[in-house]
Amino acid sequence: MSVTGIEKLEFGVEDLGACQKFLHDFGLQVSAKDPSLFTTLSGAKISLSPINDSALPSAFETGSTLRRITWGVKNTADLDKIINHLQTCDDFQLTETGAQCRDPNGMMVAFCLSEQKEVKVDITGINQWGDIRRVDKPSPVYEKATPINIGHVVFFVDDLSATEAFYCQKLGFQVSDRYIDRAVFLRTQINGFHHNLFLLKLPHRGSGLNHVAFTVRDIHEVIGGGLAMNRHHWSTFIGPGRHPISSAYFWYVNSPTGGAFEYYTNDDYLTENWQPRELEHSLVSFTEWAVEGGLDYETRRQVKPAKG
Repeated sequence: MSVTGIEKLEFGVEDLGACQKFLHDFGLQVSAKDPSLFTTLSGAKISLSPINDSALPSAFETGSTLRRITWGVKNTADLDKIINHLQTCDDFQLTETGAQCRDPNGMMVAFCLSEQKEVKVDITGINQWGDIRRVDKPSPVYEKATPINIGHVVFFVDDLSATEAFYCQKLGFQVSDRYIDRAVFLRTQINGFHHNLFLLKLPHRGSGLNHVAFTVRDIHEVIGGGLAMNRHHWSTFIGPGRHPISSAYFWYVNSPTGGAFEYYTNDDYLTENWQPRELEHSLVSFTEWAVEGGLDYETRRQVKPAKG
């Protein structure tokens, strides 16, 4: 079955105006017809609704959070297979575009034919020893980020094994890597980037949203996006930094929609030849390096902690 990636995220939020501003400042494109609908360059959608909107599915945690995730599917035959596999799942129902149900973690997951488009952007090469890709041309400096697509989402889970089994056995997701007894990284297809879904079980933390990650062109856009968010007075959770487990550069910004939003780039691309690793969950396995609190737009130095 060919789940292609994340097609749409629907949030229920407490402060609609603040969330609209956040998504605009983050670099997403606002719909001309609906100020609460935003898109990436590829056409992946993010929608905002009041937290008590009756049209939203019930939430798996309190407060502003993600209420439904829609996964895109490559073709009708694969969509029919998915629908057949999901019929015994909780809250299963057919929809106008496909079907939806609850995963074992309480998240409403929907499926439809993907409508995302191919994105072609200018990428400036990097120069490494013995591999010169950029000649007579400087590297770019970005004043803001323009996310290309929704790369992955991360959930806190109650039952890690049951949730992993749902995505692997019913939807054909592949295990990329694992934190022993703590988390699993999943990609939608055998050949693909490191993960589209990360499931994390923490002591004394129930189901919920950890963060949503958006792919950008390169590390320069990660930095430009993070600095722009600082300029707009949005706080950084952590970043910039680099994950050794996926090789990705990142910058996480705290979001009024719940959890955090991440800019990232340069994650590993895996095939059937990849052997999943089992690692201990630690600061070392999570970050090779990272800046706590982000960088200040004016000084271009680490944000100084507020004085108590």
